[in-house]
Amino acid sequence: MDVDDAIRTRRTHKLYQPDPVPRPVLEELLELGRWAPNHHVTNPWRFRVLGTEALARLKATDPDGAAKLGRAPTLVACSVTTDEDPQQAEEDLLSGACAVYIVMLAAHARGIATYWRTPGVLRTDAGRRAVQIAEGERVLGLLHLGTAARDWEPPPRAPVDQLVTFLD
Repeated sequence: MDVDDAIRTRRTHKLYQPDPVPRPVLEELLELGRWAPNHHVTNPWRFRVLGTEALARLKATDPDGAAKLGRAPTLVACSVTTDEDPQQAEEDLLSGACAVYIVMLAAHARGIATYWRTPGVLRTDAGRRAVQIAEGERVLGLLHLGTAARDWEPPPRAPVDQLVTFLD
């Protein structure tokens, strides 16, 4: 799959089959995330693959949202380290988002469905502790991965001429 096709055909999936993504494949995907553009090469991204116990701890901190946490068979908590310099912290946040998207595109190219969520539980101290996100990190979200249980139609997109301005 070429990059253009990967970008245009990747979808957010909310229904998954039960089989987890094999660890070697997950390691490949997360290794690719390290290649995100990163000013000053701070390598701020952190990925935590949740095992059964970590997921149980997270669900226990948010019983009302527990069902959504179990949608996919493989979950990765994504965060970035923060910097005292506000400009570097912003650049690291944006770089971390690029790293997550690289993982998503690489997964899609391998036939793995993804869903990037930012559940409220990861904004709580208890939720952060459950997945070992340190105080000095900023949460990017929870990445769901697995085999899609159904296909999704592409969402509507605004025409490019409404989004792009060429300046002289």
